[in-house]
Amino acid sequence: MIQISEIKKRYKDFELNCSMEVKPGCITGLIGQNGAGKSTTFKAILGLITPESGEIKVFGKNIGELETKDKEKIGVVLSDSGFSNYMTINDIIPILSNLYSEFDKEAFVAMCERFGLPFKKKLKEFSTGMAVKFKCIVAVTHNAKLLIMDEPTVGLDVVAREDMIDILREYMEQDPERSILISSHISSDLEGLCDDIYMIDNGQIILHEETDSIINKYGILKLSKEEFETIDKSYILRVKEEKYEVICLTNERQFYTENCPRAAIEKGSIDEIIMMMIRGKNV
Repeated sequence: MIQISEIKKRYKDFELNCSMEVKPGCITGLIGQNGAGKSTTFKAILGLITPESGEIKVFGKNIGELETKDKEKIGVVLSDSGFSNYMTINDIIPILSNLYSEFDKEAFVAMCERFGLPFKKKLKEFSTGMAVKFKCIVAVTHNAKLLIMDEPTVGLDVVAREDMIDILREYMEQDPERSILISSHISSDLEGLCDDIYMIDNGQIILHEETDSIINKYGILKLSKEEFETIDKSYILRVKEEKYEVICLTNERQFYTENCPRAAIEKGSIDEIIMMMIRGKNV
């Protein structure tokens, strides 16, 4: 669906240098701290900025070669809805009908009703959760093959986040060839949703793994400094020295469970793994 090959975009105090892929039928997450490069990557994919070098392909075509019918197959959720805040859902329905040749008005209305969105209230009067649900419903009701969603969970409460994730799961269940690229700095939102995850820091991809591998194989080791000196470091990715212990990130938790019985070994959340990848040092 998306192939990004060594794109570079330079700003005064930031440089994006990124390669990644979103495969058909997959939900791919891009996670990292605020300012890490997530939004810049999305803008490059959508043609909102032009990289100095590298290549971006969507549906097998360079983004500059996408035709109107190709662009209709992309659903986008950004911080801005793209519609005037003084419009209502009733105002927007005919616009969507004209904008997308495969807009499903019946499905759109049904989903708005299901999630309690008011048809006569202006967008500026929507709560944060209502606004996000509205943008998600627009994105999934014109038969898009690809969704691109930049930080859609920001500011949502638990119920609203679960509603949004339900929308995305149902969207994927309708067609096994659909794909989603979603970014967030709230990794727990993506852990149960994504097939694979890219971690970005300071404009560069620092880790790419299948989500199951991160959950099942990665771990945090806590060792005394003496124990650290003696262990096999073949599967240690990052190290952080504390006053009385050494904290290690491994991608082979089972190996150390079997071979270092005295070590404290934890499963490690995705947030902990991110922090170790960013703040830890190479062995």
